[in-house]
Amino acid sequence: MIVVGYGVQGEKRKRIAGNSVCAIVDPFSQVASYRCVEDVPLDKYKAALVCTPDDAKHSILSYLLKNNKHVLVEKPLLFKDAREIETLINLSTQHKATCYTAYNHRFEPHFVKMKEILDSGILGKIYNVSLFYGNGTARLVRKSPWRDQGYGVLADLGSHLLDTFLFWFDRRDYNFTLLKAHCFENKAYDHLIFTSQQSEPFVQFEMSLMSWRNHFRADIYGEKGSVHISSLCKWGPSTLTLRKRILPSGRPVEESFTLVQEDPTWQAEFNYFKDACAKGANNLSNDLWIQEKLRNLFSQAQKENVKHVA
Repeated sequence: MIVVGYGVQGEKRKRIAGNSVCAIVDPFSQVASYRCVEDVPLDKYKAALVCTPDDAKHSILSYLLKNNKHVLVEKPLLFKDAREIETLINLSTQHKATCYTAYNHRFEPHFVKMKEILDSGILGKIYNVSLFYGNGTARLVRKSPWRDQGYGVLADLGSHLLDTFLFWFDRRDYNFTLLKAHCFENKAYDHLIFTSQQSEPFVQFEMSLMSWRNHFRADIYGEKGSVHISSLCKWGPSTLTLRKRILPSGRPVEESFTLVQEDPTWQAEFNYFKDACAKGANNLSNDLWIQEKLRNLFSQAQKENVKHVA
């Protein structure tokens, strides 16, 4: 396989893929074998890991799928024309080529456990879901001309939160209302909060580039108890806490599971992608939903006429 785009993400993907990588494509990197994907002989590879800026993705993905190449592409898929994802779905189906958008947090051990708990029904009716995802990369983003524009943190971290919601609940009937959108230090949004218009369960998402200690938090409350995640493995320790409600009131019965380990999600996702290539499957219907929600929230933020604090 080949790596297309050799920035931070491209280097990570190459490290995980190891000897599977036969060439690097990047117009600027000195270690790249080729400057554009069309220059790579088609008989040299069967799959590609696409880690380019958003503007370049659609043309590269279209070229690869038309030539029967399987593709893993970094999230999010957010195009100027909303119909372009449908074009990719058609190409993937027609050429029986996998097109997989990478959302590695689906392979976070506590995310998988959370999915099992929710599917088991032990929490009963779910009342409230609160998710927070923050890091302290505001200054790094500000120094990047292509990252500090447009949707900002909404596309970067908000797409992860929306995909996590899909993974855990598989609810596509949800619409969202913007509460706050800030540009504290950056030209693009660096802090944002939105909630669900539906009430069962009520959902609130917060994402920020202003969290100086990187952190993820999930709090889900149901009629029979609650479940909580604090941090990710890459920022460890990561803890999942399950609480069983005591009636009529009282301190709940509590179990906690803490992981201290290296981030396992990149390797797990790569293994998943290799298996998916054998099936020719794609997950682009998720991207259609995520793109629609991001576009709507961005439109709401623009109408709010957010003023830059920086």
